[in-house]
Amino acid sequence: MPDRREALRELSELLTEAARDVKVLSALSWPEHVVEAFLQRWRAGDRSLPTPPEPKARPDHVRERLEEVLERADWSDPVGQLLADTADSYLRILELLDYAGTPEAHRLSREIYGGPEARIPGSRLTNLEAADRLLEYTSALAAATPDEEAEYCVAPMEVASALRSRWDGFFETPIEIVVDPDLASKAAASASRVRLRASADFSANDVRQLAEHEIGVHSLTSRNGRGQPVLPSLGLGAPRTTATQEGLATFAELVTGAIDLARLRRLAYRVRAIHLAEQGANFLQVFEWLLSIGEPPGEAARTTMRIFRGGDVEGRHVFTKDVVYLRGLFAVHTFLRKAIAEHRPGLIARLFVGRLTLGDVVGLEEAFEDGTIAMPHYVPPWAANVRNLAAFLAFSTMIDAVDLGDVELEEVHASPPIGAADRL
Repeated sequence: MPDRREALRELSELLTEAARDVKVLSALSWPEHVVEAFLQRWRAGDRSLPTPPEPKARPDHVRERLEEVLERADWSDPVGQLLADTADSYLRILELLDYAGTPEAHRLSREIYGGPEARIPGSRLTNLEAADRLLEYTSALAAATPDEEAEYCVAPMEVASALRSRWDGFFETPIEIVVDPDLASKAAASASRVRLRASADFSANDVRQLAEHEIGVHSLTSRNGRGQPVLPSLGLGAPRTTATQEGLATFAELVTGAIDLARLRRLAYRVRAIHLAEQGANFLQVFEWLLSIGEPPGEAARTTMRIFRGGDVEGRHVFTKDVVYLRGLFAVHTFLRKAIAEHRPGLIARLFVGRLTLGDVVGLEEAFEDGTIAMPHYVPPWAANVRNLAAFLAFSTMIDAVDLGDVELEEVHASPPIGAADRL
């Protein structure tokens, strides 16, 4: 056993060293000045498409080290298979970067992240059908509760202060919160820091969502993974784990009450926007569709950029990563409900040992049992209180039996509907 663990640790360290230089989103994302330049031209009446930047170069040694992991991994050992699968995941994303802007990059993106037509695990719905159904169910409510632009008045420095306060004393070494003028997304998290886009306007809801999503899941799982005695590579954000990690982070928003209707609908809009682009809509057409459904120009441009990074601004060949948020949320919610239904609450903490897939959590049972994978040092409060979480999940499972289509508000009674006439 010591020899096996030492070999696994050596291979895990090699994988970590190689993958550290693979920055997928950094390589593909458009600098803030490109987005701002597009917006300036558009406001001036210029309808030309933006010119995306070339993906950043990768060091030559990365592939060699990843391929070495594949060659040295013991594929008959589930943990060896995990390391090999992770290395292969990075090799595939490097291939996608090589083919950026081409149909092959789009094919690889769908292979890695899925596409709008892929089915959600445990459901008859595709990602697109689930997104459209969510938008349909919430359209009237969204109209009755508009997302006011005035709500977005929290400056990045204020957000940073609020995030520090929220997690003060939780981590032995605090998470650094920095404001980044070049960040394309609103926020990005690693084991040691969270970056906030300097030009972004945040709402109070954004602050709560960032606290639970970025720090309470992404930073936390990365930090737990890096601290693994045998498998420090569990701290890597490998593409194979993206759907589970984003689903878990979005579920954290849901279970803590941090998510709001606008955020949930925005996740669905991204799936619909990817579908439109795959059907041939170009960058400008997707951008204008987002404007038509009420997105502010700045956020519409950045959402469109997310879809077309590494793709073709003329349409059809795009980056499909943003389907994973809804798909992952459905999968994580189903997984947790099933774990509670089968009286296996111990699976919940395993989700936080590092960055794993849902399949890893179950498939690596022996590695958890023999200590090859250590239990998490940090668990977010909502997941640490298993009894409370179990109550939430058990009730959500039971309530599925109620068909809202068969119910009228006037017919819903908390107590038996007995009136005075019934007593006469």
